[in-house]
Parts: sequence; C-alpha cells; structure tokens
Amino acid sequence: MVFDVSKISGIGEFSVFKENEDSASIFYRVNNRVFLVLNKNTLEMRTDEKLKKLLIGKYESVMESRYFGRGGIEIVNSGQLEKAELEDLIRLSYNLTKEINEVI
Repeated sequence: MVFDVSKISGIGEFSVFKENEDSASIFYRVNNRVFLVLNKNTLEMRTDEKLKKLLIGKYESVMESRYFGRGGIEIVNSGQLEKAELEDLIRLSYNLTKEINEVI
C-alpha cells in the first residue's frame, strides 16, 4: 500500500529521506526526528504503550517496531488494518514525534 503522507489530514510540514540510493526504506521526519518508516512490506511508526499492546493482541500483522523499539509498532501490509486506521496511526505518530521535539 502506498501512502501520500502529505494528503493525510492533521499532518503539517515534514521531510523525507533515504539512507542511501539502494535503501528500500523511506524515512519521514518532523523537526529532524523520524515519525514513520516505510519499508517494502511494512510501516513503522511511534505509538503509546497501551495502544501498542492492544494492536499487537488484536492483529497478527502488528509487532514491536525494529526501528522505534518499545516506542513503536511495525505493521505488515496484509490488509488487516484499513487505510483510514493506518492514516490515524501515522497521524498519531506524527503528533507524538512533534510533541517530543516541543518538550526538548
């Protein structure tokens, strides 16, 4: 599933980068902190602990994020979550990441 993050409501300015030309991962940042990683078959994003536990328990396609570790989830693009649900999670990740930067 391809996402045009700029069309998700509630998301402001962000930047996009790849580690190198050969990398399949695309990193989305707000204020120089990553809030979303799009891989070939998965999406990784920040979330809070309670929501992470709920999603991992409910969907077999959701696991702890390799990039964010305990602070995020990784979702396999299997169709278990609707596009609107994924957009809500991306928006939450953006807002959580933005808040981190405002606290620092």
